[in-house]
Amino acid sequence: MNGLIQGVKGLLSFLSAPLIGALSDVWGRKPFLLGTVFFTCFPIPLMRISPWWYFGMISVSGVFSVTFSVIFAYVADFTQEHERSTAYGWVSATFAASLVSSPAIGTYLSANYGDSLVVLVATVVALLDICFILVAVPESLPEKIRPASWGAQISWKQADPFASLKKVGKDSTVLLICITVFLSYLPEAGQYSSFFLYLRQVIGFGSVKIVAFIAMVGILSIVAQTVFLSKLMSSLGNKNTVLLGLGFQMLQLAWYGFGSQAWMMWAAGTVAAMSSITFPAVSALISRNAESDQQGVAQGIITGIRGLCNGLGPALYGFIFYMFHVELNELGPELNSDDDPLQGAFIPGPPFLFGACIVLMSFLVALFIPEYRKNSGVQKHNSSTSGSPSTPPERGNDEDIEPLLQDSSIWELSFEDPGNQCTEL
Repeated sequence: MNGLIQGVKGLLSFLSAPLIGALSDVWGRKPFLLGTVFFTCFPIPLMRISPWWYFGMISVSGVFSVTFSVIFAYVADFTQEHERSTAYGWVSATFAASLVSSPAIGTYLSANYGDSLVVLVATVVALLDICFILVAVPESLPEKIRPASWGAQISWKQADPFASLKKVGKDSTVLLICITVFLSYLPEAGQYSSFFLYLRQVIGFGSVKIVAFIAMVGILSIVAQTVFLSKLMSSLGNKNTVLLGLGFQMLQLAWYGFGSQAWMMWAAGTVAAMSSITFPAVSALISRNAESDQQGVAQGIITGIRGLCNGLGPALYGFIFYMFHVELNELGPELNSDDDPLQGAFIPGPPFLFGACIVLMSFLVALFIPEYRKNSGVQKHNSSTSGSPSTPPERGNDEDIEPLLQDSSIWELSFEDPGNQCTEL
């Protein structure tokens, strides 16, 4: 049931994230921030009202489970290019902070007062979040960019959910970034769906140790994304920071795959915290190269790909566990945390080792991502000046879609000489 829900939810978010991001570039961020938060949290009270309605609504809510794309576009509206990596790090760090606190709070409330109070508290927090957006969060998109009213006409080209996907194929830079995100997040999504059950059933962690493990990784992730990320971005650069994060992710997954002792999981967890710098670094990379009026669609593409991985990753990991006869579905009595872990297999966690190989492919693809260049805006500036010689030639119907990133090597032309007729791309 979990795999079915995540599959439907991931597919819907894959299709909707670029669309919602593109529409937020036209109508503003706040309405879509409010909508995505509301519909993402809407299924929570249904957990106690009707489980089947909950399963159905949480699947359909995948259409709106793209809050990160709107938030990152919102941050890009308010920050300068050199500030975005730090800002994205803070956004990811606050998300990690919620992952530190919520499992502990939920476990405590469930054990002492029952699951109904957990659902009630989560619903109240969601309502407070929506009220906070309504009252305290200002619109970030400049008013002159937005239409005069919500009744303004939006063309199909602006609303076409596949238009941004077509842009991926037209722009070599964004294509490389998208492949990097897909190959790196696919094993991460599979890991999220099975790792804590793996710790309990195979390694022998108890409930208390699992909560402590989540807290440790979360706290270290906050430190990595707030302290180390900005320093690494300033010293190594955007692309090298992404490569470093992918390197930590490979090491973490390989350690999970070969690890058979509890201390190995704790050590790999510290490495996993450092790998959390990858996503904000990638988001900063694509944001720095995207035009100011395309931040929503740029972040939407990345969020959509992550949504697709959320659907495929659990199925992939479940299949590999099945192929290697690692049993995770029968929840018998909780294992004692002091018991000897599983020692029978040379590779206790085959899916994690397979994931490390996928991340290695992502690392190799990321090596070909071009560095950001400031002169990439030459075409935009010069093509807007008067004079017909500085206007690029008309493109055919097959090339109507402009590249998503201004850093595209395909359209990086110079028109400084009025007498020069550009004949090659």
